Amino acid sequence: MRRGTFAHTMAITRCLVVDDDPELLQSVCDYLRRFGFDTVAAASAAQMRAALSQGGVDMLILDVMLPDGDGLAICAALRQRPETADLPVIMLTAQGDPHSRVLGLELGADDYVAKPFEPRELVARIKAVLRRRSAPAGDRGGDGTVEFAGWRFDRLKRQLVSPQQVVVPLSSAEYRLLSAFVERPRRVLTRDQLLDATRGQGVVVADRAIDLAVSRLRQKLSAAQDGEQLICTIRGEGYIFDAEVK
Repeated sequence: MRRGTFAHTMAITRCLVVDDDPELLQSVCDYLRRFGFDTVAAASAAQMRAALSQGGVDMLILDVMLPDGDGLAICAALRQRPETADLPVIMLTAQGDPHSRVLGLELGADDYVAKPFEPRELVARIKAVLRRRSAPAGDRGGDGTVEFAGWRFDRLKRQLVSPQQVVVPLSSAEYRLLSAFVERPRRVLTRDQLLDATRGQGVVVADRAIDLAVSRLRQKLSAAQDGEQLICTIRGEGYIFDAEVK
């Protein structure tokens, strides 16, 4: 399986569903098939890895609690591997567990659904994630590539290259944050605007999640800038990306 092989299409999307509850696993797969999705079921992290190694997976539905692994750690590991770095991931979390939700987003999950959930909600979240993933990178730079302060950001390949020509890995949240910043450089972006840019409309996430994502992105950028901050905090308002974007 190679990076960039994920189809992100509504008609033939193959969803890998990972949950150790056999009844939930079966019901989710059955429901998704009713809506035209192809499904693969896995009851453990080991089965998930075996399914991923076969290729052809377009969406991962991943439970936080698995008998042989932590879903959050699994998500983080997937984001560090080139072949799964851009695989869309929706986490399944327990009701009333905001810590796992926020941490999951920080580690690169695209969305989360709290149990118990309506199957229709999961379908809607899947479609929303796929729409965001397949959306055009934007008008700036016909090939989706922009440059700023010596950095090169290829939004089509989801690749960030430092001034030292080192590829810097980005989580999904960091990728979408940076996309929002380069589209509106040197303009104040509020937390609400960044929430919309990174999570889509109609989903409520704590401001703290955005602050943590911005902090991690800022650290990655400043590490190659001799400590120079490209993302500045505007107290009481939000953040500003202080760089010329070409």
